[in-house]
Amino acid sequence: MLDNKKRMVRENKKKNRRGDVSFFAVVLLGSLFIFFFLGLASAVPGGPDSVTVTANETKSVSSPYTLNTSGGYITTINITSTTQNPRWKAFVGQVSGTFTLDDSSGSTIYDWSMTTVAGEVYATRNSSSISWTNIKCANTSLLENENTLMSHTNPDDNITATFSDTTHSEFFVASVNISVNSCPTLNTYVGNSSQDTNFEEVVLSDSTNFSAGGNLIYATILEQDATGFDNSTYDFQMIVPENGAEGFSGATAYYLYVELS
Repeated sequence: MLDNKKRMVRENKKKNRRGDVSFFAVVLLGSLFIFFFLGLASAVPGGPDSVTVTANETKSVSSPYTLNTSGGYITTINITSTTQNPRWKAFVGQVSGTFTLDDSSGSTIYDWSMTTVAGEVYATRNSSSISWTNIKCANTSLLENENTLMSHTNPDDNITATFSDTTHSEFFVASVNISVNSCPTLNTYVGNSSQDTNFEEVVLSDSTNFSAGGNLIYATILEQDATGFDNSTYDFQMIVPENGAEGFSGATAYYLYVELS
């Protein structure tokens, strides 16, 4: 009888040990799954580490034309003029960076230098956080709403008329695929002339905060030292709307994000 009791005690201990091992294995596998899942999360666009403004210029106002005709004559003249558009402004420049593995405090365990740049630069006038997982192409109603909010009342140069094309490359915003030829698009100029190959810019939205016009995001696909509007080389060119109200003399802030890939 005593031997039977000892055997039963030993068997119970073995079962308990097997249960402990199984429980530990489940916990370990669960931890590894969580770690693996978090490791797969796509990086979202973030604010740049630094921005250096190297130039901020505008066109000079032309001198008046002198017209001196004799009294008693009727002079017929045809006038052409190029007027700087205060309802739009542009950002152009270079992008440099590294791929890095950092912790939450910014400490780096390893990084990789970039010999070429690829990705996008984003600009939005909305200071609230962007929901990058909800990114999609902006639709016409959002552009028209932004026309109202930014006082872009001229049908020739409002936001809808400016981003009137839909021809652009496929790209990703974090893990969201923006399919080819799906968003309102424009191509800024190269060599002082229009073109439809480089410097694609599209309008996106994260479909939130519609009461304030939604979070409209202007995105331009990065180039690698491409010839730009003034024959200098740039990695990106983009234009964004400014407040078009009559008498407006201030400046609208834009918040910049960059995504390197």
